[in-house]
Amino acid sequence: MNESKHLPVQALQWTGTSLKVLDQRQLPQAVIYDEYHDTAGVVEAIKTMRVRGAPAIGIAAAFGVVLSVRRHSVKDPQQWRQSVAADIEVLSQSRPTAVNLFWALEQMKHLLAKASDQPVPEFLALAQKIHQDDLAANHTMGEMGADVLGDAQGLLTHCNTGALATGGYGTALGVIRSACQRAPRTIYAGETRPWLQGARLTVWELTQDGIPVTLIADSAAAWLMQSGAIDWVVVGADRIAANGDCANKIGTYALAVLARQHGVKFMVVAPTSTIDWTLPNGNGIAIEQRNSAELLPASYVYPDSLVTAWNPVFDVTPAALISAIVTERGVVIDPSEQGLEGLQQ
Repeated sequence: MNESKHLPVQALQWTGTSLKVLDQRQLPQAVIYDEYHDTAGVVEAIKTMRVRGAPAIGIAAAFGVVLSVRRHSVKDPQQWRQSVAADIEVLSQSRPTAVNLFWALEQMKHLLAKASDQPVPEFLALAQKIHQDDLAANHTMGEMGADVLGDAQGLLTHCNTGALATGGYGTALGVIRSACQRAPRTIYAGETRPWLQGARLTVWELTQDGIPVTLIADSAAAWLMQSGAIDWVVVGADRIAANGDCANKIGTYALAVLARQHGVKFMVVAPTSTIDWTLPNGNGIAIEQRNSAELLPASYVYPDSLVTAWNPVFDVTPAALISAIVTERGVVIDPSEQGLEGLQQ
């Protein structure tokens, strides 16, 4: 098995003057990078899901601010702060659920308030720190999560939570990577409709590391659990409320309910930047609704069609259904009983 710590193909690449974004909609058929020189391009990349995954979205937004600073501090040395602040606001509206986006932009706002008149190196250093800190956190979570899994053999994951969704190693998929480096496991990946991140991205990532994986239809998960093949479900999160309720890719809640029914343990893996301490519980998490055309067959997409689609991108799993939340600051077992307060600095 390949012992590499991260994929050679990364979701984001800073060139020194631009941000290159791997168009994940094209994987695994083609590895295509789109190059952006301004904030508007980065906003479009996030909205269209060329880049996706909460940590990667936050990192992309940070570099989007760097592009704004590069442009406006040269073009308008007297008023560049106002222009950058406006671009930060536009970036904040690109996706509503992934809290890492707002966490990264808040750091950029703080720097904007105190930056010098030669600001590009300062903003670039902060964006690079956000990127490298995420990668380091991924490795830490990978090891701690693998400790929790112990000798567990059958692991099921949902969506894509690997190098493509983060700074370069993965949250839930990072735990699976670390666990597989210790001993062989049996890995299952749900296809994750309607964008098929599991079928297109997760299985591709695992094969790049030489890790065998079995793909299942999302609707097969219950029967697979009933067979006794699954010990743990391991997933990521896009936003975690203060009580441990977790928003993640649509279908995660269903897996948590199934896991509880079948005596399967359920792990959420996410950096502490994903925790929204302002929300007491998951009822306040904004759930993004995407265009129904992403779900509907083309023959039903026309004015006055009798067929519509409900297309939420995320759902919320109550803390009571979660066995463990793994972060870079530590692991919380049974979060509904223990709470997350110990993770605050």
